[in-house]
Amino acid sequence: MSRERTDEQPAPQALPQRALARLRVAVIDRDPGFMQVLANRFAALGCEHRSLSSPATVEALVAMRLNALVLDLSVVGPESWDYLERVCGRLPGLAVIVCTGPSSVAQRVRGLRLGADAWVTKPCHAEELICVIEAAVRRHRRHELPQIDVASTIGEITIRPDLYQAYVGERSLELTAREFEIVQLLAQSDRVLRREEIYERVWGYAMAHGDRSVDVFIRKLRQKLRAISPAWSYIHTHFGVGYRFAPEPEPDVEAADHRAPVEEPGPELPAALSR
Repeated sequence: MSRERTDEQPAPQALPQRALARLRVAVIDRDPGFMQVLANRFAALGCEHRSLSSPATVEALVAMRLNALVLDLSVVGPESWDYLERVCGRLPGLAVIVCTGPSSVAQRVRGLRLGADAWVTKPCHAEELICVIEAAVRRHRRHELPQIDVASTIGEITIRPDLYQAYVGERSLELTAREFEIVQLLAQSDRVLRREEIYERVWGYAMAHGDRSVDVFIRKLRQKLRAISPAWSYIHTHFGVGYRFAPEPEPDVEAADHRAPVEEPGPELPAALSR
């Protein structure tokens, strides 16, 4: 009886068109053939990609607004471990996949402990690497707060995701789209959010060093909230960390509301009647 050969596996099926669409991926590698295959697959999937033959600075990676980075450590050279640690430390929301030649267990463990999401050994199939990228990005997105489509009331503020707006009664806060996204993000969280985390969640990429955009938007939001709901304080600063959203009565306003009314002095009585 003849026996079918099982050593030849069928080519993997193509990923759905939506799998990596709208993602930004950079590949740091010097293998032109491998880079071309990846570029073709990324293009077919609608994924924005950059092919780099030398390591980009962390600042350049920030400016690229990446979702994932594929890195061949041999391209970096002796500073590869320091480079990997800097990238993972500065860009915690970036999916980092090390795709390099044969390595020892100690090297793979070290890379993963420095922050890499996955380690793929060359030679590898481009489709396998793409699946690893997709899985790593998916894991990062699971840490994002879920989008809530129903209205919610916090303090005096009613947040309406369907209208991209917030209200006190019938009065709108007149929020811009970005202001609303920040309010919704803070309101959905029950903890302090770092400035870098707010920026990454709302703007969609890592915050550049010295960027004060989050602080500027928080200041504008506080002004709008105070104007329409002066009895409550909503956004609280945790110095050196970030911001927390929780409705708390303003003590000065509360004290004024409960202060006993002072009787106004009446008109003076005529001397004859005051005796």
